[in-house]
Amino acid sequence: MSNPRADVLRLFHSALAAVNGAACTRRFLTARPWAGDVYVIAIGKAAGSMLQGARAALGAQLRAAVLITKHGHVPLDLSKAAGVTTLEAGHPVPDETSLRAGEAVLDFIAATPADACVLVLLSGGASSLVEVLPAGLALDDLRRVNAWLLGSGLDIHAMNAVRKQLSCIKGGRLAPRMGARRVVQLLISDVPGDAPDDIGSGLLLPSAQAQEFTPSALPAWLQMLLHAAPPLPAADAPCFAALETHIIAQLAQALAAAAEAARELGYAVHAHADALRGDAAVQGRALAAALLCGAPGVHLWGGETTVVLPPRPGRGGRNQHLALAAAAVLAGHDRVWLLAAGTDGSDGPGGDAGALVDGGSRARGELAGLDAAACLRRADAGRFLEASGDLVNTGPTGTNVMDIVIGLKRE
Repeated sequence: MSNPRADVLRLFHSALAAVNGAACTRRFLTARPWAGDVYVIAIGKAAGSMLQGARAALGAQLRAAVLITKHGHVPLDLSKAAGVTTLEAGHPVPDETSLRAGEAVLDFIAATPADACVLVLLSGGASSLVEVLPAGLALDDLRRVNAWLLGSGLDIHAMNAVRKQLSCIKGGRLAPRMGARRVVQLLISDVPGDAPDDIGSGLLLPSAQAQEFTPSALPAWLQMLLHAAPPLPAADAPCFAALETHIIAQLAQALAAAAEAARELGYAVHAHADALRGDAAVQGRALAAALLCGAPGVHLWGGETTVVLPPRPGRGGRNQHLALAAAAVLAGHDRVWLLAAGTDGSDGPGGDAGALVDGGSRARGELAGLDAAACLRRADAGRFLEASGDLVNTGPTGTNVMDIVIGLKRE
């Protein structure tokens, strides 16, 4: 009989392989003819992988590239590649390097021939990694806003709507900088609904959402910072006329790959259509209960939950928070396992992707003297899950299509 924990991890890695940035980018680019030189701007947590795919597909046609990604996410073969400028910037909270990255993008565009083709490779994380601030806003303002947003419990749509109102490049404001150049952007979606203008806060796409956003849920100090940026370009502005946009990887592909791998292992598959959203602990308890009551086999969910952080949060992100809440419901039950992990390989402080819990997880953590409920209150799930031996660590995955939860129930 197979090892159930190994099976669950195998399904997760099958999901990651299906949306790998290098493979998806290379597949798209090799399926169509490209004439002339191509200049590449790659931004996001999966940007290094996507640029690898572009280099493999375009060869000598790729004349120059700028890569902006999270610290530790630059692939070794790109770190000293000819014609590739690499910058590692702040994530999830922007830092000084994020502002330098913004200037580097503007400089790269300015140095690109006016009639060139610019290929933009964009994935999640770009909102923090690259920024150009309007007059009157400082880095401290930007960092304070993003730190508040990350702990606010707001969903990604609302967070990006705020970010667009504090930027000179988000919400489509980068598009006019492209001039008459042909621009093709390839996106890996990390947002619910796969709205292209939400990915990376929509650097090249018009955004009605930011114009319609009502800041009633925002603190007064943040409301005072809004609208510092120049007006958003209109949806019919000429700067968008020559833009071509394609989503090349999304959550649905990852879940489909996990389902196929599960069937190959002989499991019945139960794919749940409702997207994960809302409070991570509430979702964790609900998913664990659904797993216990559900039919045997593999259960699949995807989406992105939220956590309202206390003043001094501990280790771990929303997936570890969800997994620990689930572990309390699964406690004492045999033959059930639940994995919650970020497809980008990171989940809050600590560097882990998430966790894989089972009916014995709570007891194992308690043997180390830890209390699951207290760790949840302190947003310190990672500490408990390290003690219980349930953390999942993948390192950078080369993709980012939100979060996946895989449940396994054996008869």
